[in-house]
Amino acid sequence: MTPTMTKIPSKSLLLSLLHSPPSLLSPLSRRLSASASAAAGGGTQKLERIADELLSLNKIERYDFSILFRLKLGLTNTSPSSLSGLDPSASAHPAGAGAGAAAAAVEKTMFDVKLEKFDAAAKIKVIKEVRSFTELGLKEAKDLVEKTPVIVKKGVTKEEADTIAEKLKALGATVVLE
Repeated sequence: MTPTMTKIPSKSLLLSLLHSPPSLLSPLSRRLSASASAAAGGGTQKLERIADELLSLNKIERYDFSILFRLKLGLTNTSPSSLSGLDPSASAHPAGAGAGAAAAAVEKTMFDVKLEKFDAAAKIKVIKEVRSFTELGLKEAKDLVEKTPVIVKKGVTKEEADTIAEKLKALGATVVLE
């Protein structure tokens, strides 16, 4: 099954539809909900005002709006298969509770090693240790250590992060795994 791509109508097309004679809008008005057509005056004016405001947004604001709108609707995964209902993971969890349950189920596998602070007397030893696992030169390692708190190693496994943290803690440094 091929995913369908929908194209957002251009501003000129939407404006021409909004300002066209009522005979051309009759198919469009059949798509409106019963409550909007019952309120005829106020409902359509409100929708026209919202449409005009959306059309006046720039590209970045439209992107931010689309993300906000998806979040308000409870849509977390917006792949074409999840929108069509074919994604089993999207239908397994209800809309509101899906985000919290998915975050709790995912276990963190990659860690960052952050050097919070160190003993001033052990500065040279800490620099040497940082050089041993980062492949930095002496000057780069010294500059990195002097910028504490700083992340000294990014995206490492739990085991590697623990060994780095233990080595630095043995030298008198305070290390946090993020």
